[in-house]
Amino acid sequence: MSFNTELSMTTATQDLARRRFLKLLAGTGIVLSSGLASKLAFASSGPKPGIQLYTARDLMQQDVYSTLQLLAKLGYQELEFAGLYENSAAVVAKWMAELGLSAPAGHVLLKPLLDETNKFLDDAQTLGHRYLVMPYLLDHERSDGLNSYQKIAEQLNVIGERCQAAGITLAYHNHDFEFANIDNSTPYDVLLTQTDAQLVKMEIDLYWAAKMQVDVLALFKRYPGRFPLWHMKDMAADGNFADLGQGTIDFAPVVAAAGLAGLQHAFVERDMTDDLDTTLKQSINGFKQIFA
Repeated sequence: MSFNTELSMTTATQDLARRRFLKLLAGTGIVLSSGLASKLAFASSGPKPGIQLYTARDLMQQDVYSTLQLLAKLGYQELEFAGLYENSAAVVAKWMAELGLSAPAGHVLLKPLLDETNKFLDDAQTLGHRYLVMPYLLDHERSDGLNSYQKIAEQLNVIGERCQAAGITLAYHNHDFEFANIDNSTPYDVLLTQTDAQLVKMEIDLYWAAKMQVDVLALFKRYPGRFPLWHMKDMAADGNFADLGQGTIDFAPVVAAAGLAGLQHAFVERDMTDDLDTTLKQSINGFKQIFA
């Protein structure tokens, strides 16, 4: 599949963790928001290699520090957190500084974010986040069709204002269901049009957009600068997940429009993988090739 055709576009015990960590290290060999001009300059230089840590959740559950050490060795520079696994934000921030890593974003579900906004903002500031991302809506949160999304848009505006006051930007991450046609509209349309563009940005997941044959370039053109965060996730020929750069998605036209989208940070992700070792290594190689 390519974005040109399918998207109608124009242009995945501590001892065990440490043993696996050493195994992964063996043989790695891993030797814009202030105007169009700055966006285009950013697009030409490309984002730093980033990873959504949900991809490495099995390792994170066993040993967070060793996982971050591994990712730094592989060449990843930016992290997007999906939980701290009972570690404090201060401790994790210390580990990142030691390893030369940064974390421009983190995922927090809607209810915790609503219930404990101040806690998550404090943690985000400690971790150096620029963005807090609402990553997924549970079934009951979206059970009333477009009405659910209208309510969610209102909630996101409120949270977004509190984030902005703390120097952080709120963003929303899509799956496939936001692109379903409902009453001649889509949930994504509701979220884009009924949230304040200055308070709520979008983290576009390119796999799920491809799955739903979304014209991503048209979104960029209609809402320029609204998509500062990207999930780089590839698709196998059967429609399942693939390691980045090994699938069927042609990322070139989308990357060419990075400046228009307002891209600032891009994160490798694979929701499920049978071979995490290979996924982590191949994904950074694919990332570098795509943004070369």
